[in-house]
Amino acid sequence: MSIRRKLWSRTECGKAVYKYTITNESGASVVLSSIGAGIVAVNVPDRNGKLADVVLGYGKAESYFADGPCAGKCPGRFANRIAKGKFTLDGVEYSLPINNGPNHLHGGPEGCQNKVWESRKHKGGVEFMYFFEDGEMGYPGNVKVIARYEWSDNNELRLTFTARADKKTVVNFTNHAYFNLDGGGSVLRHTLKLNATEYLPTDSTLIPTGVPEVVAGTPMDFRKEKTLGRDIRKDFPALKYGKGYDACWCIDNYMPGQIQEAAELHSKKSGRVLKVYTTQPGVQVYTGNWIEGCPAGKRGRIYHDYCAVALECQHFPDSPNHPDFPSTVLKPGKVYKEAIIFAFGIK
Repeated sequence: MSIRRKLWSRTECGKAVYKYTITNESGASVVLSSIGAGIVAVNVPDRNGKLADVVLGYGKAESYFADGPCAGKCPGRFANRIAKGKFTLDGVEYSLPINNGPNHLHGGPEGCQNKVWESRKHKGGVEFMYFFEDGEMGYPGNVKVIARYEWSDNNELRLTFTARADKKTVVNFTNHAYFNLDGGGSVLRHTLKLNATEYLPTDSTLIPTGVPEVVAGTPMDFRKEKTLGRDIRKDFPALKYGKGYDACWCIDNYMPGQIQEAAELHSKKSGRVLKVYTTQPGVQVYTGNWIEGCPAGKRGRIYHDYCAVALECQHFPDSPNHPDFPSTVLKPGKVYKEAIIFAFGIK
């Protein structure tokens, strides 16, 4: 296993942006960036052993700042949406910036996905660290978060988040990588299977109503693998609201701290398969419904809607306003720790 660090760019204020390439014994590699602790590239073999990059990303470092798709980055301090940008903790109401219709999304316009994290090679992996100040984007408490990536000889990318706070607050971290297992083209012929018998219905602004519903008999049923495009045009509220899939599924048999399979993505064309495991209770599936018009990709590629799919393992959207959801509260003296594994193979 080799880890190579390279200066990629500098911000306007002169802060260094680094790119890390981890290559395993077979030559498969992962490229990471200190902008948003992001995944820039994943180069893995198809059924014929040919390597291709299966992650959406940009050609220039600057394009990763404030991009609409949040490509490959770790948003926060609270991933996904918070209704009307408000939540109450211990009787105190907190107001957050509105940046997605009437709601707060991914920690706000200056969330950590748009920041340069501190970074280092450490004990066979790469670690990124960001420090949220008390009051940053309206949230209470100073929070230190570390995102650690490890790449195995079996083509498994493990991402572990740890965080500590000095004041009671809310946190929700994920990675927002977009996958296309063919390395290009539409993702709608990929098949997806989810370990979920329920999903979270939402209002038209994609805020959960609060009561999970069974997927059986609906276009949201991925208990058996089916193509992403099979039902995506159906007349169904969740699909109309998001112009495609953009919803959170409740992972079956969730237990805090226990890692289990969340999703399996497969391309019959390339033979590549991606299995996603996590300790988190939900997986937000987003079929890239609004990618058109994003910055130019690697080697000048122009991306279009539905060219990749994000599988975002996380706690449920708007959790601070739903006491019945698994808690996203982080207390002083406690450690937030969650994991996501992206396991690539051939099928």
